[in-house]
Amino acid sequence: MNFSELSIRRPVLATVMVLIILIFGAIGYTNLAVREYPNVDNPIITVRVSYPGANAEVIENQITEPLEQNINGIPGIRSLRSQSSQGSSRITVEFELDVDLERAANDVRDKVSIAQRYLPRDADPPIVSKADADSDPIMQITVQSPTRSLLELSEIADLTVKERLQTISDVSAVEIWGEYRYAMRLWLDPIRMAAYNITPMDIKNALDRENVELPAGSIEGDQIAQSIRTMGLMQTPEEFNNLILIEDDFRIVRFRDVGYAELDAANRQNIFRRNGVPMVSCVIIPQPGANHINIADEVRLRMEQMKKDLPEDVTLDVAFDNTQFIRASITEVQSTLIIAFILVVLIIFAFLRNWRVTLIPVVAIPISLIGIFFVMYLVGFSINVLSMLAVVLAVGLVVDDSIVVTENIFHKVEDGMDPEEAAIAGSKEIFFAVISSTITLVAIFIPIVFLEGMTGRLFREFSIVLAGTVLISAFAALSFVPMLASKLLKKKEKHNPFYNKTEVFFNGMNRFYETTLRSFFRRKWLVFPILILAAILIGLFWNIIPAEMAPLEDRSQIIIRTTAPEGATFEFVRDYTDRIAAIADSIVPERESNIVFTRSGFSMVRLILPDISERERSQMEIADELARGVR
Repeated sequence: MNFSELSIRRPVLATVMVLIILIFGAIGYTNLAVREYPNVDNPIITVRVSYPGANAEVIENQITEPLEQNINGIPGIRSLRSQSSQGSSRITVEFELDVDLERAANDVRDKVSIAQRYLPRDADPPIVSKADADSDPIMQITVQSPTRSLLELSEIADLTVKERLQTISDVSAVEIWGEYRYAMRLWLDPIRMAAYNITPMDIKNALDRENVELPAGSIEGDQIAQSIRTMGLMQTPEEFNNLILIEDDFRIVRFRDVGYAELDAANRQNIFRRNGVPMVSCVIIPQPGANHINIADEVRLRMEQMKKDLPEDVTLDVAFDNTQFIRASITEVQSTLIIAFILVVLIIFAFLRNWRVTLIPVVAIPISLIGIFFVMYLVGFSINVLSMLAVVLAVGLVVDDSIVVTENIFHKVEDGMDPEEAAIAGSKEIFFAVISSTITLVAIFIPIVFLEGMTGRLFREFSIVLAGTVLISAFAALSFVPMLASKLLKKKEKHNPFYNKTEVFFNGMNRFYETTLRSFFRRKWLVFPILILAAILIGLFWNIIPAEMAPLEDRSQIIIRTTAPEGATFEFVRDYTDRIAAIADSIVPERESNIVFTRSGFSMVRLILPDISERERSQMEIADELARGVR
């Protein structure tokens, strides 16, 4: 008794096995991550250090090189890149794909802690983040108010919005663009300082000496004890203005004698505007390999919660959400899957011309497609464009074995054999044929797993999903399909009117095929010229057709980035960017929003366009016209 006969004689066993596949497949589907493409990102760790006032050469010698020397000894590093600029250093560490991100981050933190003793004392502590600092954010949330200043909006964005968003799973960082932090700015008058013979270092020493809160101990009584706190930190501009710089027998020099204190932004050399309105925004940067859809959904959920807690005049809005294109791609592939399934069913019915017989091989399609989701869950795959493309292609492959088995059994039933005996005999005849064809298909797709480089990583899920689906379909074709055929097929069933009307067409098609085949056998020498011509055409079209990693997509976004030359002031970059934004507005009047972010040495203009169905020009046509306009 082979496997097919066991299923036929034990229909409950076959049904239970199929139900197990369907249940586990459904469980796997609900737990799969959703991405646009398979995870091919290498683990990336970024180390950033700020040293205000230092030029690029000092940053390189005193910060970047000591950090690089220590980090370079970590195993599993694929590449190490660094950038030293005015006041800041950034080191990007890229690891091999098989390195765990958490372990890589811990290794980098350990090495940075060791190197920190060699860094300048005035430098800010190094910041280690689990993401590429150059990676694009997937989502941007704006914080705006018609009545509040950017300082107040920045405080709300930092203490409320950022705090709640950065705790979302798989979020690497939440950065605030256009942030103005509160700071006490001390403005010095060099003429008055010269008159009092006071240097900036004297003022710094006075601040270090007077603006400090020291532990003061406690006072204990018979019954209670009270801790003492010295209120030594200055909080208001008046307190800073009254700071004593010099005190001797003849004079007292206060800070107000040589300057004045002002509560203002610590750094005004950055600005964020949307459609010309200054505001503050929070951008979401995901970890490598993160589920972008889940992050975006959680961000929107927390936004609704935050709106209840924020002041009425403060509004939150989504400036852009790149996950909408991922959703659209996945939805399109899922629609294609449904269409493919319907077409396969109709084609099978058109040839079998019997709904009862058609149902038997069609059942194998959902069994295979749903079952593969559990395999994807076990190996850590995700629902993405390529894995769903494999499922779409599998619709045509998985039904082949079931059709062959059903046709062989149906042929024996038409010859007068009992359906159960026909199912046993028919499945036994082609048992090894189904096995061999399945192994052949698996052997075609599995080698893709061993491809190196980006292409191999990108199509690894595609190949395994296809191979796994074919294996599950073979299992269904040799177990559930024969059992179902033994129950649904009837001996000497009367043909329906559709069968009788189309029989003439199929008989004619069979005669045409027989005639063509006999004619070809009489001219066997034609095989080699046809093969040679096909090989020539393949080589010709292979060289003619353009090659690229992925086709260009119209995502309704255009980004213009600007990098200023060394020494350019913030005002120069701001004015230059404003001109670019004005040109963009004149060239693209149909844009939905114009987002401008400017800081020292860098700026970015992002145009959000209407959906492609709502505009006449494509994204590439607009981009080409913009490129000519800004040059």
